[in-house]
Amino acid sequence: MKPPLEIRVASDRRRLTLTFPDSAPCGLDAEYLRVFSPSAEVRGHGPDDKVLQTGKRHVMITNIEPVGNYAIRITYSDGHDSGIYTWRYLKELCDSHETKWAEYLAELEVAGAGRE
Repeated sequence: MKPPLEIRVASDRRRLTLTFPDSAPCGLDAEYLRVFSPSAEVRGHGPDDKVLQTGKRHVMITNIEPVGNYAIRITYSDGHDSGIYTWRYLKELCDSHETKWAEYLAELEVAGAGRE
């Protein structure tokens, strides 16, 4: 997977825009990236270990650092910094944004939890 041609954080630190080769720019909100962090803290170590992320509506991106030539690590205003976002995973988050976000909102509703 080729890296993005551009990675840009919005001035309010609440949105990341990625431009992959042969793709239109893709904007991902910090909240979306945070709740879908690829870290073990969020995903767990197995399918039944996933931890539903709540209260992330106002999270911001505080730092981005490269990880080799294959990924970035994003640090958030809530202190979370253990997710390594590969180019492939970021492209997946772009391509399946609508579906993933709808599933997340449904999970929140079932759990009686919120985004605040």
